[in-house]
Amino acid sequence: MTSRRTAAAVTAGTVLALSGLAAGPASAHGSMTDPVSRVSACYAEGPESPRSEACKAAVAASGAQAFYDWNAVNIANAAGKHRELIPDGKLCSAGNDKYRGLDLARADWPASGMKSGAHSFRYKGTAPHRGSFELYVTKDGYDPSKPLTWSDLEERPFATVTNPRMESGDYVFEGTVPNRSGRHLIYSIWQRSDSPEAFYTCSDVVFGQDNGGTAPAPTASAPSDEQIEAGQDESSVEHGGHGDADPATGAEETAAAPAAGGSATTAPAQGSAQGSTEGSTGGAAQESTEAPAQEPDGPAPAAGSGSGERLAETGGDAATPYLAIGGAAVLAVGAAVLFGTTHRRRA
Repeated sequence: MTSRRTAAAVTAGTVLALSGLAAGPASAHGSMTDPVSRVSACYAEGPESPRSEACKAAVAASGAQAFYDWNAVNIANAAGKHRELIPDGKLCSAGNDKYRGLDLARADWPASGMKSGAHSFRYKGTAPHRGSFELYVTKDGYDPSKPLTWSDLEERPFATVTNPRMESGDYVFEGTVPNRSGRHLIYSIWQRSDSPEAFYTCSDVVFGQDNGGTAPAPTASAPSDEQIEAGQDESSVEHGGHGDADPATGAEETAAAPAAGGSATTAPAQGSAQGSTEGSTGGAAQESTEAPAQEPDGPAPAAGSGSGERLAETGGDAATPYLAIGGAAVLAVGAAVLFGTTHRRRA
């Protein structure tokens, strides 16, 4: 009987231990730094005492913690359903009330200078993962003093890329920016392929010297590596054991991520002088390729699935939650049998 009790106790303990594998802290992942995203610009100014009026208002609306957590504007179970999940007026926060200050409609957000034509985009990957980026630009006539809606963006992305190369911890990829003038906004979607999780950024940009008839825009600056490191102690999210040397994505490489190849696609947005062409992802026309793409990842778990949520939180391998759940279930049955057997023998 003693051995049965011991076996049952060990089994139950193992169940609890394995069950813990399916849970974990949220992982920080990154944000656009060229052009600088709103959340990155306000973090760089300092969450406790931002300089620009727009960032002051954003911190007043969201609180300083949202900007210490600058690299986690996400939806855990997006699974590509961005337009279904994010309501108009809340694109910059991704519908997350924690970041509601990013949705403030105003024409004085710190902005990056932008030119039409070829541009190298940079996205700080504090926890790199395989996935695809899509970049959208606002249409002619965009009014920054009104809440941003999906209809303000061009229907098709002007640039898409899958598993881009990394340089010094930044994803780097090329895109052809459509012809614009004055103040506009570039919206990015980073959809992971190893999880349904997706990340979102709003980057305010100014084409030429015209700021849409308003006062000159404050210049947006990206946070330095020193600022990022210094703010980690204040952040409420984890890096999930990643960092700048994730072997699965080649974070220290200057070529495309070796785990899945890399391919970049650029296409003019609707309404641009270059026109639009039906193509692959998002209807973009392929113009440049950084490296041959390998076989795509398998389908991500459906949005709203418990397994996808756990994967998004832990940043683990796609098989991890299923292995943990399956092992725990088997051991739980074994524990029940042993306990039941012991009870009958004692009776």
